[in-house]
Amino acid sequence: MRYLRSKITSSRKYLQSLVFSLGLVVLTTLMLPFPAIATSLYEIPSVAPGERTWVIDPAKAISPVNEGKIGSELEKLAETTGNEVRLVAIRRLDYGETAQSFTDKLFEQWFPTPEAQANQTLVVLDTLSSGTGIRVGDKAKSLLTDDIAKSVMTQTILYPLREGEKYNQAFLDASDRLVAVLSGAPDPGAPEQLATDVAVESTYKNTEETKSSNATIWVIGFLVAATIIPMVTYYFYVR
Repeated sequence: MRYLRSKITSSRKYLQSLVFSLGLVVLTTLMLPFPAIATSLYEIPSVAPGERTWVIDPAKAISPVNEGKIGSELEKLAETTGNEVRLVAIRRLDYGETAQSFTDKLFEQWFPTPEAQANQTLVVLDTLSSGTGIRVGDKAKSLLTDDIAKSVMTQTILYPLREGEKYNQAFLDASDRLVAVLSGAPDPGAPEQLATDVAVESTYKNTEETKSSNATIWVIGFLVAATIIPMVTYYFYVR
């Protein structure tokens, strides 16, 4: 009888220790930083030609003051020239997606016909990887050539980001340059401080994404181990 009571008491202590250990693992897991959820194409609000929506920022990268300033300039551009520019900041791309492929899909979703696309320009920035994409309609290309569009994407936007997470400056500079070019004024060019070309976006995972992915795998592994190993141990113990 004494042996049985001792066995029960020992089992209770073991179960308490098991519950405590599992609680610590769960708490630690909740405190770990997980990668931001990718922005889906269908999370972006619909926009049609002539609509007065100029900056879309689900990434929350642009301040309300600068968003208003950019929107005001782009609206004036649309009223005076018919050329429309929209800037989009997203927080993360799906695996295998690039900023350019996302831009192309969004452009065709918003403007499904050649007529709707003609005077449109769309710029997308992924804030996690600093990937950029740009798509220009056929009529707008007479002013915003491929070379200028590429320079806007890889230099005007990315130079402030190379100096730090200056998303506001990147969008302000891009907006100013696009407004000038699409108004028929001479191209002001890339930032004067730009000494070397900024690397163009890559289609592979960057270091931060890889670290986040590895962290998730390790956490799942620890959770599985913390659950299964004590249960197996307890099973053999009570036998």
